[in-house]
Amino acid sequence: MLILAGTAEARRVCAAVAGRDVLASFAGATRAPADLKVPMRTGGFGGETGFRAALSGISAVLDATHPFATAITARTARVCADLGLPYLRLTRPPWPKRPLWHHAPDADAAARALAPGARVFLSTGPGSLDAFLDRGLTLFCRRIDPAPDRDDVTWITGRPPFEREGERALFTLLGITDLVAKNAGGVAPKLDAADDLGLTTHIIDRPPLQPGKETHDIDRAIAFVRTHAAPLPDHRDRG
Repeated sequence: MLILAGTAEARRVCAAVAGRDVLASFAGATRAPADLKVPMRTGGFGGETGFRAALSGISAVLDATHPFATAITARTARVCADLGLPYLRLTRPPWPKRPLWHHAPDADAAARALAPGARVFLSTGPGSLDAFLDRGLTLFCRRIDPAPDRDDVTWITGRPPFEREGERALFTLLGITDLVAKNAGGVAPKLDAADDLGLTTHIIDRPPLQPGKETHDIDRAIAFVRTHAAPLPDHRDRG
């Protein structure tokens, strides 16, 4: 079966089902994805036609991509329904609201809520950067892989996990006034650090769930994989 990976949850599932007939796929957003203990592929499928072809011989699909990978998720759910393939989406629970949060439906709305002159830490990744340009903001954007320097943004390179104390020290050093984050769920040291410093946090809300085809339960996702992926010879499940 196929696991669409790219999250910590995907790593946990793959570790638990190592030794089963599973292929993990990365979209290729990072240069060196972590070893998942199962066979891996990196890169796109060549659009919907290529994706349909890649599903030939696949028994089921677990979508464990980022909660905001909406295009991938929509295509995967649609194609699996068309082909009659079992499909499950694994996501983290969203973060509950905090007192210093301002909610926004998308990056454009979050950018409009920022006052000119604000020093903004974008933890939304470089893909949403354009919405914040040319607004009189000083921008710091976190990314995993190094990139060429730019005049309109300062890249902050690092790979999670991060620590609350380190995030607090970084925000203080940079003089951050506002944090922008997608409501991706999971551990949240940047949110805790922002609260510690009294910063305003702008949260981009996640797309709605798909009832019945989505779970926050990793154990359910592992059981789904074990149901649809046969054990390889001379291997046993972990955990």
